[in-house]
Amino acid sequence: MKLIYFVGLLLVIVSAFGIESAYGATSACGKSTPDNEAMKLAPCAVAAQDENAAVSDSCCQQVKKIGQNPSCLCAVLLSDTAKSSGIKPEIAITIPKRCNFANRPVGYKCGPYTLP
Repeated sequence: MKLIYFVGLLLVIVSAFGIESAYGATSACGKSTPDNEAMKLAPCAVAAQDENAAVSDSCCQQVKKIGQNPSCLCAVLLSDTAKSSGIKPEIAITIPKRCNFANRPVGYKCGPYTLP
């Protein structure tokens, strides 16, 4: 009986490590998911839907943090959370330029879009 408990516990531990390793390896945002990171871009909601809207300082701060990893920023802009929030990727991708970031990844391919 003790052997069954031990094997069960071992399977739980191995599964937990396997899931963590696979999750970390497949997420463009490291240990976080693009959907979780998208929630941090709430201050950008209007600017990501209207190219003529002003981009707030809080939006620029969040985009700068996430944009340190361009593949994460891309994954966030194309995430299910962003889509369900009404974000238009073709407009959202212009936010780093609209924030006047000197070190933005100009020309970075993000799905069918390219960072200006």
